[in-house]
This record gives sequence, C-alpha cells and structure tokens, in this order.
Amino acid sequence: MTGNSGRSSGSNNRLLAILGRYKPPPWRGRYSLSLLFFNFYLMAMGSFVVIAVFADFVISTAVRGITDEYTSRFMGGTIVLIEDELFRKPRTEWPRTIKALGGKFAYKLEIVERWTLKLRPKQAEKLDAGELAIDSEGDVLYHRLKQTSQVLVVGPLSPNANPENPRGMPLELRIRLLTWGLIGLCLAVAVWLWVRPVWRDLEAMRQTARALGDGRFGARAPSARTRAFELLAETLNGMAERIQRLIASQKELSSAISHELRTPIARMRFALEMLAETDEHRERERLGRLMEVDLDELDNLIDSSLTYARFERELPELHLTPVDLVPWLEEEVESVRILGRSLKLEVDSSRLATPQLVELDRKSMPYAVTNLLRNAIKYAKSHIAISAEICGGQICLHVDDDGMGIPPDERERVFSAFTRLDQSRDRATGGYGLGLAIVRLVLEQHGGTATADESPLGGARFTLTWPLLQSVTKT
Repeated sequence: MTGNSGRSSGSNNRLLAILGRYKPPPWRGRYSLSLLFFNFYLMAMGSFVVIAVFADFVISTAVRGITDEYTSRFMGGTIVLIEDELFRKPRTEWPRTIKALGGKFAYKLEIVERWTLKLRPKQAEKLDAGELAIDSEGDVLYHRLKQTSQVLVVGPLSPNANPENPRGMPLELRIRLLTWGLIGLCLAVAVWLWVRPVWRDLEAMRQTARALGDGRFGARAPSARTRAFELLAETLNGMAERIQRLIASQKELSSAISHELRTPIARMRFALEMLAETDEHRERERLGRLMEVDLDELDNLIDSSLTYARFERELPELHLTPVDLVPWLEEEVESVRILGRSLKLEVDSSRLATPQLVELDRKSMPYAVTNLLRNAIKYAKSHIAISAEICGGQICLHVDDDGMGIPPDERERVFSAFTRLDQSRDRATGGYGLGLAIVRLVLEQHGGTATADESPLGGARFTLTWPLLQSVTKT
C-alpha cells in the first residue's frame, strides 16, 4: 500500500513538474510599459510620416504644373509692363530704373545675364523662346528681355523669403515643423492611452501564466480592460479551472483508490498467512475462494476507477441513436435479473406510447442504467420497480426499491465519487462509491441529470432525465 501511495505522489509531482517546467527568460521581465509604448509609437509615427511624405510628394507633383501656369498668367501682365518701361529708356539707365521699380513692388527685381542662370531644361527652353520660366521652387520668375542676352528676374514672390538672410528658416518650414510636432505629440498621447490598458492586460495575464507555471492553480486573470483581451483572459481562466479541477480530481481519485485497495489487499494477506498455516484441504479451498473474490474486487475497482477517470477527464464522443425505449429497457433489466436472485424486478411501461423512440448512446447509457439496477439490488428487500414517462419533452426513467432509502440531506452527495452512506456494509453489499458518480457523468454527457429521492415503495428512487429527441443528432 505504501508503494502505491509513493507512486501516486511521484506521479503528482511529475505532473506538477511538467506544468511548472516553463520559466520565462530573464530578459522578458525587463520588457516595460515604456519600451512597449516607444515600439508602438515609433512604428505608428514612422508609418504616418512615410505616408504623409509620400502623399505630399504626389500632391505637390500633381499640382506643380497647375501652380506654375497660374503664376505665369498672374504675373505675365506685370512683367510686360516692366519690360515696356525699361525699353523706353536707354540700357545704361536700366539698373537705375529697375531699382526704382523694385521699390514699388513687394518683391525683388533685378537684371542678370542669361549665361549666369542654371535652370531646368524645360524651363530653359521656355526662357529662350521668350516665355516665362519658373525656378524649381515656383517662387522666382525669369523673362528674357526681347532679343537681348539679359534676363529680368522677378522674385522671390513669397513674402516669407528673406533675401538679406538666405540661410534663415522660412516661415513655411517653421509652420511645417510646428505642425509635425503637434501631430507627433497628439499621436504620442493617443498611443499612450491605447498602450497602457493593453500593457496592463498583458502584464496581468503574464503574472497569471507564471503563477500557473509555478503550480498555483488557483490564480486567475482579472477582467480585461480592453475588449481585444477579453476572450484570451476567459480562455486562460477556463484552462486554469480545468487544470485545477483535473489535479484535484486526480488527487482525490488517487487517495480514494489507495484507501479502497487496503481492505482487499489486507484480506488477501491474511488469507495467505492462514493458507500457509493449515494443511486441511477444505480450509485451503475456502481461503482460495476468498482470495479469488478479493481479486475480483480489485479488478472491479480498477475497472470502475479507469471508467470514472475517463469520464471525469473528458467526456467521450457521444453517438446518439434512436431507440425504442420499452424493448431496450426490458433487455437491460433482463441482463441483471440473475443478480437479483429472489428479488422481484418489474418494468412498468404503461405511461409510454408504443413505440416510444428516444435518442441515447447505446454504449454509455446502458452503463448508467445497469449501475442503478445493481445499486437497487444491493439495498432492496424484495421489490424493484423500473418505470418511465415523458416529462415536458424529456424522458424520465425511475428505478425504485423498497430498501432503507437515502436521507434528504445525503441525496446529492451520493453522486460524488467514493461516497458511502452505509459505513457498516460488509463485503456482500460493499462498493466503491463510483457507480452513481459515473451515472451522473453519463447523463451530463446526454445533456440531462441524475437525481435521488424517496421511492413510493419506501426506499430510494433514482431518476434519469435527458432530452427525448435532440435537435441535432450527434454522430
């Protein structure tokens, strides 16, 4: 018995070791809110700047031709008037004249030689053809004075230009920088407001995952502050609850099985000692039969424990089949009638239609009904009644006996694993407290339930209830 307990404890320790094996790398603990914020901010701001610059380039390229054309038309008349005024006077007076005219305009005027200008090829061709040429910035205009080698330069037209300090920062550039600064600040605030709750949710789930990895299966992730993490938090908590339930179930099952194994093993050891001390043939046969009974009990215990563990761990796939209830129920009763010996087992189908079709799993449902019948055979004095009826779209199957009954405050506890209400039972009426627990698991698999109540016969009544016909038959 000590060896089994040791193996069970070792199994639990190995399971906890597997679940707690994952340890986050040390560098992950240094991943802070600030780092997450800067990563998101740089990514968002960088993307925004690239998109904005590209859009500005496309738009400026598209409208440059329109702007140049508009500037040429707007300034064409003024330049013609300036040119006419110059040609009214000798060339020697042009510098003085252009200076005087420049004082009357809001932009600079000057005359330069053609060879000193470096223009784009297209603009140079326009200049040599006698048309207005515009520099690459669209702010300075050039007009060749008729057939001379001199060119009238008008501009810069922008009032922001500072001819006295060409290296100064233009007002337009300053406005752009200010605008980009405000955009960056607003984006930083928006990213911070978005990242902060996301970080809190991530940190909460990280702490929960670390606690689960350390074996603290009672840890749960708090409610997510952002909708993006609600489903993840629910999934994590559901996983934690399932792990906690499985661990608790395994510990309970291991402890209960260890306790249940003691009695048959102790009886077998005692029988072996008696067998070694006697030479009487009849006594040896009796002791041998007792050991066979103990071996059968151990075999049944192991089989029931494995069945319960399989249902508790994960309900097997349900295969529903339409079945005529009355013949099926009579067949199940006949399969255990021999165990009842002198007990009266009767099936009452008077409240059912003929035929009465129900949907059930032909593999698991017989196990539930058989367990109820065997339980009734253990405690019935003389009579067991099996009946069925339709209760609001569900099938209700009753198993009644005339035994000792079950106290009202114990009727729910009997469906817990390894529960025994009669502590004085001997080997003839003993069990492991697994049968009724498996019955309830089978009914939960069918979308129903199993309950205990007082029987009209004076003993206990067990009722199985599940949907008569499923909306969609599972296969």
